[in-house]
Amino acid sequence: MKTFIQATEIWTPSRDRSILEYHDGLYGEHKAFRLASEKMCFGYDQGLPGKAWAQRRPIVLTDLQHSYFLRRDAAREAGLTCGAAVPIFAGDYLLAVLVFYCGDDELRVGAIELWHNDPAQAPDMGLVDGYFGIAESFEWVSRHTRLMKGFGLPGLVWQSGMPEVMGDLGHSNRFVRRDDARRVGINKGLGLPSFCIPGQHYAMTFLSALGTPIARRFEVWAPNQAGDALILRDGQCDRNPALQEEYRFVSLGRGAGLLGRAWDTGLPAVTEHIAEEGSAIGESARKSGLDSMVAIPILEAAQCKAVVAMYF
Repeated sequence: MKTFIQATEIWTPSRDRSILEYHDGLYGEHKAFRLASEKMCFGYDQGLPGKAWAQRRPIVLTDLQHSYFLRRDAAREAGLTCGAAVPIFAGDYLLAVLVFYCGDDELRVGAIELWHNDPAQAPDMGLVDGYFGIAESFEWVSRHTRLMKGFGLPGLVWQSGMPEVMGDLGHSNRFVRRDDARRVGINKGLGLPSFCIPGQHYAMTFLSALGTPIARRFEVWAPNQAGDALILRDGQCDRNPALQEEYRFVSLGRGAGLLGRAWDTGLPAVTEHIAEEGSAIGESARKSGLDSMVAIPILEAAQCKAVVAMYF
């Protein structure tokens, strides 16, 4: 995947719920890292997936080599330096942990950030941690920024409680760090809410640059008013600026296709062959030259309120 995100994997609890087992993944050219991962399992609080399980919140691990990460040799050989883990809970019941990996080189610009608000401690939201590639000036500004509800991409996610897509970040009045984003070439973003810890507000943001996009396409699908189908709420695509018009009359039934199954089960899912799906989703991906996709269900109080699609 010629994107800022270079690999994605899914871990699910074993039958007795004592460990996390490998479920599926997208690895692009990193075949050896896939082979190392398929042999692994993680206990509670062990490794990156186990830590996300234990802490019940997303984690951004900026250094895979000098940390609790257990596949450090395989990661080093693959050139992967950062991991971000997103646990998916239905109430107290862990369904899966989704992990993203990024590499570090002089060409990669972008960011994966985790923001948090504890209402008992502060009225605003601050950065917990983030990975910024070579965007050092943008990282400095981000670590010294506080956001109120509704301000910036994290604040917008906090306010709506929904995934949010924001384009043209360098010129958007809604994006508080627009001047710094414009200077380093960051141009669009995706924000995901996390409801794993009741009363705590988390937002994970993925920020893309023109040269190294986080993903080729973002889509946010949400149930219609009747609650019997998913419809497109928002989306951005490098290769199809008319994406929302293309999906204007498209609805996805529960259990239908990869996105419908993620909605129905609450489990994230990946495919390397989305263009072969016999649906409007597959047809659109095929026309845009997109092959791989990860579907991310967003759950609150054990209910799936949206499904986010990222295409590579």
